[in-house]
Amino acid sequence: MSKGRTRRMKAFVAVLAALVFLLASCAQIPRSGPVGKSKDEGAGNPNAPVFFPAAPRAGSSPETVIEDFYMAGSGYEDDYPVARQFLTQAQSVTWKPDKRAIVFREAQVVKSAVENEYLFELDLAYSVDADGVATQFPPGTKETIPLTLEQVEGEWRISKVPDGTAIAEETFKVIYGANPIYFYDPTFTYAVPDYRWFIKKNTVKSMTSALLAGPAPYLRGAVVSAFPSGMKLARESVPVVSGAAQVDLSAKELFDASAEDRQRMQNQLALTFRSQPDVINVQLRADQDLVRVEDNGTVLPPVLDKTVPARQIAVNNGDLVRYENNRVTPLPDIQSVAGLGPHSPAESPVSQTAAFLNGDRTTLYSIEPGQPARQLTTRATLTGPSFSPHDWVWTAGPGANGAAEIVAYKPTGVAPGMAIPNVTITPSWLSGRTVKDFRVSREGTRALVISQANGKTTVQITGIVRNPDGVPKDLTAPITLLSTGAADQGVWVNGSTVAVMSGSATATVVPELLSLASGEPQQLAPWDGLTSISAGNGSEQIYGQAEAGIFQRVGNGWELQLKGPTEPAFPG
Repeated sequence: MSKGRTRRMKAFVAVLAALVFLLASCAQIPRSGPVGKSKDEGAGNPNAPVFFPAAPRAGSSPETVIEDFYMAGSGYEDDYPVARQFLTQAQSVTWKPDKRAIVFREAQVVKSAVENEYLFELDLAYSVDADGVATQFPPGTKETIPLTLEQVEGEWRISKVPDGTAIAEETFKVIYGANPIYFYDPTFTYAVPDYRWFIKKNTVKSMTSALLAGPAPYLRGAVVSAFPSGMKLARESVPVVSGAAQVDLSAKELFDASAEDRQRMQNQLALTFRSQPDVINVQLRADQDLVRVEDNGTVLPPVLDKTVPARQIAVNNGDLVRYENNRVTPLPDIQSVAGLGPHSPAESPVSQTAAFLNGDRTTLYSIEPGQPARQLTTRATLTGPSFSPHDWVWTAGPGANGAAEIVAYKPTGVAPGMAIPNVTITPSWLSGRTVKDFRVSREGTRALVISQANGKTTVQITGIVRNPDGVPKDLTAPITLLSTGAADQGVWVNGSTVAVMSGSATATVVPELLSLASGEPQQLAPWDGLTSISAGNGSEQIYGQAEAGIFQRVGNGWELQLKGPTEPAFPG
């Protein structure tokens, strides 16, 4: 492909971005309307811009036809009518654009060695499947789409193309939006977000279909749904009438469910639709008839975005202390562990159990009120401990053969001299890698894993799979979050965001916020000598440790809080 054609594709993307801005600024749709007005399957963001791509032009070359075909992917309303005009009649009937959205930074058309075959070569940014599950790729990731063309009445048309669309990144971010659908932890206590990318005008129906299809692969086995496997929408739309989303489900599965399960279904849908301004409440229906969901008080709404207590555990004068409201106080009823040289302290969010590493970070200890510290494990090196809300304390280190192992212990309430329940997990996806940090999410279904291989750091989120009795048994294949720099530690900031950084006592450190929702790293203000990081409830409660003391993130900077305590950590 010529440089001129590459420039043409880049110029189109730039012009389209400007058009997107104008549409978003000017095309305002009235939000009010008569009582009883129904919005059918298109219910979603009423302000999402509408695109009107150009139809095929007479005399276009094969390369132009391919470029214009993918440009027409912005015209999704009424099932991509303009894009289908670039296809032969047979291909137009079989092409399924909703199977996959390929999002590119740059693209070019290249003629292959096969007659009438061309390649659409992409710098891949995202791949979004039919259920809205997005996979992000770093710059330089290549993908090639083969297309075959033939002449129809003297004009080139595409006779063979894979299902799906290919969209410029700027266009994608205007047409699509990231929205959480919600599942439960296995105890139905907590709501767990599962972010999906949907076309903004079709969000309610897309969300419902994705919810019924089940969680994203990295959450399968770690979370549960109130909707049984096999339950489907009874009609291919989810109308929103006077603020009520009417979810018409397959009657047999709905009526076979218990009253408690139907209440959980309604709660799960209500949480999922929170991001949709048109939806006020949810109605379950069977064959379009309303199914009343009785709230008898036995089903509590799940906790959304579980918070942590305001206190932190820290090390001061060589011993464990509590750091709260800029004051240092002893941990209640906890014996001194100064002789063990505590580092990387952690505190349970549900009990008074604490855990820490020894001075050279090779041994993990736990301690409870009124008892001496207990050794849990010794390895060549260990990550700082992290507690789940189930009172399991987690760490990672190499096993006997050097392979990365994730280990969990439940010391709370175990009498001295008795065996402490423990689990060792050796995930295959950590083969050949060194785990730098392992942090359990606040609801306990996920974990942040930072690992390194061949000098390259990877930040990932995995699901924690448990047995029916709550004992951990496995970690799911993770998703990867892209960061702009290396990281050796991280913390959860809320249910959808983590903060990561590479600590250094001598260099300028730039922490980053990585979001499951946006996929775009957000750099925080740089600070010299940050060696550890902690986070409370939200991005304004981020703390950093430097030689000068504990600093808190304030606006776009850092403000000194207290000098003395080190390595502060919120419960968890």
